[in-house]
Amino acid sequence: MPQDFAAAVAAFEPRLPLAVAYSGGADSTALLVACARRWPGRVVATHINHGLQSAATDFEQHCAATCTALGVALHRERVDARHASGESPEDAARRARYDALHRVAVRESFAAVALAQHADDQVESVLLALSRGAGIAGIAGMRASWERDGVEYRRPLLGVPASQIRAWLRAEGIGWVEDPTNANEQFTRNRIRSRLLPALEESFPAFRDTFARTARHAAQAQALLEELALGDLALTGVPPSIEALRALGRARQANALRHWLKAHHAQQPSTAQLDELLDQVHACSTRGHDIRIRAGTGFVQRDRERLVFTPSV
Repeated sequence: MPQDFAAAVAAFEPRLPLAVAYSGGADSTALLVACARRWPGRVVATHINHGLQSAATDFEQHCAATCTALGVALHRERVDARHASGESPEDAARRARYDALHRVAVRESFAAVALAQHADDQVESVLLALSRGAGIAGIAGMRASWERDGVEYRRPLLGVPASQIRAWLRAEGIGWVEDPTNANEQFTRNRIRSRLLPALEESFPAFRDTFARTARHAAQAQALLEELALGDLALTGVPPSIEALRALGRARQANALRHWLKAHHAQQPSTAQLDELLDQVHACSTRGHDIRIRAGTGFVQRDRERLVFTPSV
């Protein structure tokens, strides 16, 4: 069954002081108001201005006015969220936003940061991952919680449908702003929201619960894969020994290499790149066999008996 908004907030037990990532939209407005009521004087808001649209200044001013009315401190951060060539604008903006939230949290010594993504957002994330042919990590969707540099990040509304959040706001007489880009179907996520979610609602009324369950199962599987990768990298060393890699099966090689590249070099090679690298590891049976394979924004290459990652110059 979908989770009630008030029940989700009542069950939320973050470390304090708490910062709420506040855009001015319905979801973050509801979370900010509910948290400020529950922990008066222990909650602040953080607003990230991406500067990507003309309405950004109006959003920031709305957030400032709302926080003044609530008696909540507002911490503002402006970022350059422009994307590089070949990079997804949405991915670039998301990375810039989370990096900025983290800078503020560390600077201001917040114990936790609350994010307002909800059940519909989780469904959209899983569908996006499926459409891109993502692996288990993508199908796991958004994490409910994690920690970075001692700061706790929480998503307490992942079980709450968007409609319930807006219903709560209307019942409380609380206003919010609508981001005009949310209606722009140039973005895949918006097309999913406007076209696919209503169709799923009609055909599979419990789709939010079933997608959430699938995401949880995938997250558990991903955790096991990460444990296996850590164990295998303890055997191969970091950077990994080619000989030790060759002693593993192909699937475990792929898992270990994917984890090494992501954890140590912040790289996510494509399926084609990883397959080519695995083929070269399999063929690397002589000292003279050279390896230099594109992986993400750099190259994996052979350095004597090990694989090393070299960023592109």
